[in-house]
Amino acid sequence: MDREMVMKLGTSLAVPSVQELAKQPITKVPEQYVRPNQEPPVISNTTSLPQVPVIDFNKLFSDDGVELEKLDHACKEWGFFQLINHGVNHSLVEKMKMDVQKFFNLPKDEKKVFAQKPGEMEGLGQMFIASEETKLEWADLFLIVTLPENIRNPHLFPNLPQPFRDHLERYALELKNLYVSILELMAKALKFQPSELPELFEEGGQAMRMNYYPPCPQPEKVMGLNPHSDNSILTLLLQVNEIVGLEVRKGGRWVPIKPLPNAFIINVGDALEIMTNGIYRSIEHRATANSVKERISIATFQSPRLNAFIGPASSLVTSERPAMFNKISVEEFYKGYFSDMLQGKSHINALRNKNE
Repeated sequence: MDREMVMKLGTSLAVPSVQELAKQPITKVPEQYVRPNQEPPVISNTTSLPQVPVIDFNKLFSDDGVELEKLDHACKEWGFFQLINHGVNHSLVEKMKMDVQKFFNLPKDEKKVFAQKPGEMEGLGQMFIASEETKLEWADLFLIVTLPENIRNPHLFPNLPQPFRDHLERYALELKNLYVSILELMAKALKFQPSELPELFEEGGQAMRMNYYPPCPQPEKVMGLNPHSDNSILTLLLQVNEIVGLEVRKGGRWVPIKPLPNAFIINVGDALEIMTNGIYRSIEHRATANSVKERISIATFQSPRLNAFIGPASSLVTSERPAMFNKISVEEFYKGYFSDMLQGKSHINALRNKNE
């Protein structure tokens, strides 16, 4: 896998900074951000709302298998879970939170060096903006490829201010190690050998999307992040501040996730749904805006290498559960995802085997 392959996956047009727009004394959202007829979230003060499962990483290694069953159930029924006692260095996590806050608070002239360049998706801006008529999200994002080192953007990573760059380097490796541990546990729960799906465990790609959702005077009219499922194997989300904004579609309703302190919110991506033959499911999710407070998060996407192929694990294909997906090259898989402009689960649904 090389830098040139990454460059071919997709692009996005440059857009104005929402963070700078939100600093203005506006009471009405500009039309380009207004999204009519969006579904409201489930609002309730009762305990009757379903909650995303909470998994204790330490307990996953217990001999009784209870926590492993909980993980298996979470991936089948929710596609999301919050992971506590994950073992990622607490001091490093706190430094990353501070670094990302400082990064978004840099003067706009200093942030120009990180702006998306024509023909690229990485950098500071927005994704999936195909034309000037495309509705914009109420968010700024900073997308950067972190691993492997040889596919990093030469204009981004080296220009990050210190100590942010060093902290990001360490954080990327720690999350990669956590990801591999979780995958091994999932393989154990599903009863297949890591050697059966080498594409899952081989050196893949890692990218981070740092999100800044500023306060919005009309939050019900905008969307911080469109409803979608991720194209990754797994996504590990760290909330920089504990503002509710991430919502998952469960039972036809949008359910908010209340982030736990010192936890990662982890979700199954489309690639893992394919590899597990639809047993573990990627789930639609979205991000909403807040009228009073900003929300900041760091999403880490762990993905298969671009020159691999993905398809269902052979032991998960049976006469009772035929192959739900055909084998596809990872490069074609990602090109299709980025050209689909982030519309729910439309991309992975289009890949389903029509003969099953």
